[in-house]
Amino acid sequence: MRLVGVAMHVERRRALAAAVLGRDPDPPRLTADDGVMLDAVSGVILDVSPHLIIVETDDGDEERLVIAPWATAWRGGATAPADLPIGSRVIIRALRSGKVVDRIWADITRMTGIIRSVSGRTDLAVELDCGPHRGRRSIVIPYRSSGRVRVRYPKLEPGYLFDAIGVIRDGAPLVQLPATSQPAYRAGSVPPPPPAYGGAQSKISGTAVWSDFTDRGAAYAMLERSDSGCEDAGVSCAGLPYLALGSMLYVRNVCAGRATALPIVACGCMAGRFCDRCVECGTSPRGRIVELSATSYVELGGDLIKGCFNARVGLT
Repeated sequence: MRLVGVAMHVERRRALAAAVLGRDPDPPRLTADDGVMLDAVSGVILDVSPHLIIVETDDGDEERLVIAPWATAWRGGATAPADLPIGSRVIIRALRSGKVVDRIWADITRMTGIIRSVSGRTDLAVELDCGPHRGRRSIVIPYRSSGRVRVRYPKLEPGYLFDAIGVIRDGAPLVQLPATSQPAYRAGSVPPPPPAYGGAQSKISGTAVWSDFTDRGAAYAMLERSDSGCEDAGVSCAGLPYLALGSMLYVRNVCAGRATALPIVACGCMAGRFCDRCVECGTSPRGRIVELSATSYVELGGDLIKGCFNARVGLT
């Protein structure tokens, strides 16, 4: 999902704001308090062997990366990197300036939205409303995954929220595992933010998640409706301040000790409806405070299978 028109609009806003305020329009991308720096490469496999993978990136370039001996891969389950089929779409976590493969996720997708309908008795066909920016999506919960999904999503009923991670097979999104536990409320009944929130916090803690959009940046729920062109904007239980498209948002992965400045490139109105927690390293406060592109999420040390990390955000 590439938001080309929105991205151009956001870049122009950022450039104008930088000129007026005397800021650097392209702040440093990534910092780490400790550990090695991470890079993310996304594209399609052209060739792969036990020691080398060649990828055509989203920008049309050809990248040749060495596969580390310890590297692992996932395509609906754990697999050897060399067993990934040519033509698979991959997101790669890489070390040493993006030239050594550490982890590969192949044909991965995330299915987040409001349940519109459920049909079927073994394999379940689910229609999702993924919000005004991403439209409707038809997904399948295979029978082998349905037990695990129903434990976390007991109400597979219209009007309730759904969030799962899976793979694309023959063009169809197949659910493999739930990304979170189902909120107990209906999608239209998001709890209000804490009454103690005063609007003056410089940094706010909560959950960071990822989505399929490919433009490097972040989706953010608390945008003015007139600014975002979205009637569903401005909903969150996290007590977030209102920001504008094009604003630079400081995002820190509390678990990994990595941080970056990212532009707000999209409205995160669907993420704002989830008042859940992340438990990757301790328990985060309630609420999804930012939704990242898959590559930005990986660069910050996130694991796409785990689906979230404890985060802190603020203006740069």
